[in-house]
Amino acid sequence: MTTTIAQTRQRPAAVILTAAAEARIAKLMAEAPAGAIGVKLSTPRRGCSGLAYSVDYVTEADRFDERIETPGGLFFIDGGSVLYLVGSTMDWREDDFSAGFVFANPNSKGSCGCGESFTV
Repeated sequence: MTTTIAQTRQRPAAVILTAAAEARIAKLMAEAPAGAIGVKLSTPRRGCSGLAYSVDYVTEADRFDERIETPGGLFFIDGGSVLYLVGSTMDWREDDFSAGFVFANPNSKGSCGCGESFTV
């Protein structure tokens, strides 16, 4: 009798994190409030164009969230937001006047003038 072992291929992450984004997640987790298990990206409905990027601490994992292990801690993607974010790159940029996560999202069809929200 021959036994066949099914190989499972790990699927790529919905969002690619740059080294700068991973470093920022590590810094956030080093300073996280008690009970935080990771950082979560979601796309709540708000702004002129309909959807916005939101990054917050998370205290418990939702079974529908995508989970990415980074060197500095866990990064979650809201299960309801994954379809809007597949193929995106998340970066952290900082200069003399501003600092924040920046997203290159191939699914975005447009954004508002201030860049705070997007549409798919």
